[in-house]
Amino acid sequence: MLRARRGTRARWRMSRVVLLVIMWTVCWRGWAQALTPDQLQKLEAAQQWDEIVRELGPEAARTAEQDFVYASALAHLDRLADAERALHTGWLLAPRDALFPEELAGIAFKQRHYPQAARLLRRALQLEPHDEYANDFLGTVYFLEGNIEAALKYWNRVGKPRIAAVRLDPTPRVDAELLDSAFTFSPAERLQLMQLLDSEKRVSGLGIFPRPQFDLRAQADGNFDVVLRGEELNGFGDTKLEALVQLLRELPFQGVAPEYDNARQEAINFNSLFRWDAQKRRVRAEVSTPFEHRAADRLDLSVDLRDENWAVRDGFTGNAPVPASLNLRREAGAFSIASFARDRFRWKLGAEISHRDFRSVAAGSVLTPEMLAEGYELKQLAEATGTVVRIPDRRFTLEAGANSQAARLWSQPRESSEKLQGSLFAHWFPQAQGDDYEMQQRVRAGKTFGQVPFDELFMLGLERDNDLPLRAHIGTRDGRKGSAPLGRNYLLSSWEVDKTVYSNGIMAVKLGPFVDLGAMADPGTALGSHKWLYDTGAQIKLRVFSTTVAFSYGKDLRSGNNAFYVRLLP
Repeated sequence: MLRARRGTRARWRMSRVVLLVIMWTVCWRGWAQALTPDQLQKLEAAQQWDEIVRELGPEAARTAEQDFVYASALAHLDRLADAERALHTGWLLAPRDALFPEELAGIAFKQRHYPQAARLLRRALQLEPHDEYANDFLGTVYFLEGNIEAALKYWNRVGKPRIAAVRLDPTPRVDAELLDSAFTFSPAERLQLMQLLDSEKRVSGLGIFPRPQFDLRAQADGNFDVVLRGEELNGFGDTKLEALVQLLRELPFQGVAPEYDNARQEAINFNSLFRWDAQKRRVRAEVSTPFEHRAADRLDLSVDLRDENWAVRDGFTGNAPVPASLNLRREAGAFSIASFARDRFRWKLGAEISHRDFRSVAAGSVLTPEMLAEGYELKQLAEATGTVVRIPDRRFTLEAGANSQAARLWSQPRESSEKLQGSLFAHWFPQAQGDDYEMQQRVRAGKTFGQVPFDELFMLGLERDNDLPLRAHIGTRDGRKGSAPLGRNYLLSSWEVDKTVYSNGIMAVKLGPFVDLGAMADPGTALGSHKWLYDTGAQIKLRVFSTTVAFSYGKDLRSGNNAFYVRLLP
């Protein structure tokens, strides 16, 4: 038994020696075959991608650097899915290394997944904000998506792009020198984002390009042509059909709107309204022209004559008695100078002189003597608008505005008043390119100081002459104004989303929901809404040439009233 045990122990020792020899041989082979960083660099420089994949593929635990080189080799061999997996593995090992999201963006770009490529490049720039390659690459992605503003944002960081030429497509009729004054950039220089935005605002300020758009066209030498594209308004219209649409767009509302644009090819525009509605007659005419032949500044002159019958009541439908009524006659003339020199800040200054008188007055307990003061009024106008936030990557802008109207009424006794209004306007295109979806949110508030005349009160509701639409409240009943909330102070929030359902260049149709929230207050009188108002519904916007008509259905969530309305949009 003892001999036998000794023999067994000897055989066990021998087997352990053999096992150690085998393990040492395998490890020695692995160490001998592992690529050194110098060898890996040489293979990469020689573009021996097959060799790199063959050497690194069997590795059970690659370093982050090896994963990166391995993924690059796979990508060069068009094994994009394997390359993507290797890059994600390496990124987990080196989460602060911007090379990994950059290479992942390259793979997404090769597959034409531009939004994914942009997202990865933004992540890389969070890690390395001054990475020239990532900034240039991201600008290129946005350029291919058609987001010129975002492209310029990132290209400007690397000194691009350089302008080869400025082109017009089609060639407009407006005076070339006047149009050239709208451009804040020139050939042979680098195009800055703010230069493009300022130029867009100045071109829009001419009033003859309803939807101007600047594009970039790449040239073979790496430079770009800047191209202004946009339909130009001329005369009564380029065709008889367009002229007819412009003239008769107010016909369903018992009016016509003669308009003549770009007179003498100097962006001198005339627009007017003649309304013969027996309850609200109106004649308005306005002429605007560039001030001192500069596209950045504009002079407006206007005349407005009104003869209106008002019936102040609480609601446009159902049982709504008329506690007050009157006839208003008002004549006004105004002038203003506006500056469109900068996108970030625009201003407007002007003055208005008017005269009003009230007839057939049944004041009841609603209208005070101060509201019905008659006589001449001189008003000073001031307005400022600016861009507060602009995020080109997200196609989002937020603008803020404020305007003031300080007036003196020569009545018995004399009265002074001040109207202040402020607004915030958010505009967002949710998709990376195109305008199939569009969201807008506008919040406005107004307050008066002193006693304003009746015709200067704010109105919340849909009415041809009102610009504060609460879309389930109609401002007229039986043709007479006064059925929407009136008062001295208001708050209005309007949200809407539009989806383009049809477009052919001449006509476009958009459809979407809206939600309005508003309140009107008038301390010391029976006017106002006395509560918050909530409206919701849907609308269809039909654009033909430069005229846009909105068909809306709104529901008042408090009263349950339904409102169908058709109006022209500016």
